[in-house]
Amino acid sequence: MSNEEKKREDLSIMIEDIKKQLHIVNGAAIKPENFSLKKYDDIEEIHTMVMKKTNFSVSELDAIVSELGTMRDKDPE
Repeated sequence: MSNEEKKREDLSIMIEDIKKQLHIVNGAAIKPENFSLKKYDDIEEIHTMVMKKTNFSVSELDAIVSELGTMRDKDPE
């Protein structure tokens, strides 16, 4: 497995973890394949923060989902 394939797999796991932790109902809106590997470090940072918390306010949820939305790539790698 190449380094890029490993990073792609890790990115997918992080996105799925975030969706589970935030209890996102419409998980199809946040697909791992819609994120470029260029955003790996940013997503890793969000993942670390999200996984440390057990409860989120509505405004926190909105901010996290909004931030992920801005990171989505129209033309995934």
